[in-house]
Amino acid sequence: MSLNDKITIFDWFKIQFVENEGMAFGKVIPGIYGKLILTLFRMIVVGWGIFYVNKLIKEKQFPTGLLICLGLIIGGALGNIIDSAFYGVIFNASDYAGPVAQFLPEEGGYAPFLYGKVVDMFSVTFFPPIFNIADAGISVGIFMILLFYRKAFN
Repeated sequence: MSLNDKITIFDWFKIQFVENEGMAFGKVIPGIYGKLILTLFRMIVVGWGIFYVNKLIKEKQFPTGLLICLGLIIGGALGNIIDSAFYGVIFNASDYAGPVAQFLPEEGGYAPFLYGKVVDMFSVTFFPPIFNIADAGISVGIFMILLFYRKAFN
């Protein structure tokens, strides 16, 4: 797919190829080190999350649902880290009107390690931002914690 190409699955659900340079809703940390700072921050959050879940498991005083929510958040963040770390290395740049990005091009990818974009592809009519599975996992995990497990963090 070229950038912004769409495949309609249902009237309310489309697969749409976009590349997100930043974080949620396309927000970007400005400057030449902004992308690196974002990726390193994600890595720190995932590391802390794994440490925290491990601590909860050892203490054996946790609701199983809370672990599932934390797993969704950590898994989603890890998915976005992997995408950001490797996508720019293994694909050449995409273009709105041009050819489709190639996997493992001879001239190399469009960005160095940790500086790639994140691919988003799900578009639903009732939620304007385009997102990916990792974003959905993070959002659902956070929403479920806020809805059901706020007291666990008092």
